[in-house]
Amino acid sequence: MARKKGTIIVLATGGTIAGVGEQGNIAGYRPGRLSAEELIKEIPNVEDVAPIETVQICNVNSDDITAGIWLKLADIINREAKDSNVKGFVITHGTDTLEETAYFLNLAIKTQKSVIITGAMRPATAISADGPMNLYQAVCAAAARETEGQGVLAVFADRIYTARSVTKTSTYQLTAISAGRMGAIGVIRDGKVYMYETTNKTHTLGSEFDVAGFERLPKVEIIYFHVDASVEMLRFALEHADGVVIAGAGAGEFSLEFGRLIEGAKVPVVVSSRVDDGLITDDMLLFKHTIAANNLSPQKAAVLLRLALTVTSDTEQIAKMFLKY
Repeated sequence: MARKKGTIIVLATGGTIAGVGEQGNIAGYRPGRLSAEELIKEIPNVEDVAPIETVQICNVNSDDITAGIWLKLADIINREAKDSNVKGFVITHGTDTLEETAYFLNLAIKTQKSVIITGAMRPATAISADGPMNLYQAVCAAAARETEGQGVLAVFADRIYTARSVTKTSTYQLTAISAGRMGAIGVIRDGKVYMYETTNKTHTLGSEFDVAGFERLPKVEIIYFHVDASVEMLRFALEHADGVVIAGAGAGEFSLEFGRLIEGAKVPVVVSSRVDDGLITDDMLLFKHTIAANNLSPQKAAVLLRLALTVTSDTEQIAKMFLKY
């Protein structure tokens, strides 16, 4: 049967939004228990917004999301976006790694159609669960003309964020998914989308990354620097990964021992910061042949580095990508 015009495809991956626990409680639940269809049934009159089609990609805690799942999501979105009856997509996702999935898709998918990712901080069985409202607003955003061509967007607690800036800032607050100091680019009120800003960073159709046919992505490790951080951990990563991201102290700094090892590295090394509001530029780098992460967090720097390595391993070229994306 042909799809109805304006269909929104909901791609479910699990997470707290699909979590079930003791009735009324917030803690002690099991994530990824409800299906996409069950989530949609909890939202009154959602199909008045748009025709809904559900696809269960997986049903896991977002800490169990893999690059394989990313590639599957990208493949489905790229394929189904070719259908003129499809208006957009909504991805339900656990909040722990939501920002990484959003940023990967923002660079890997090839469509201007609306792609919205959302989740929840409370399981479906909690008092005042936030999942149904977040999912409803995500559907509204995916159905809105205003979100077209904006890249992947995250919708959470009435606000709209770019995939590049969205991050998790709390372990418990209902507004945990935000963009820190970067802020929201829009809001949703009573199902209506109000966009106020846009990004000037390249994404989706403008991206040079094409993962069609990929079964895996290059391996990238993140090494967190701290007092007495193990050089052996770094050595292992440099020898066994395709690239390494350093979550440095302050403005991306680390010990001389780390530096001596990095100077002899045979794989690209990106320098980020463990500080939430971090900015690393080329002139702040203390060691040669390293790459500045700009204001990308270590986890997002790792996403970009994995994609960059599908194109090149040249440090200078990758450094340009970190400025571009």
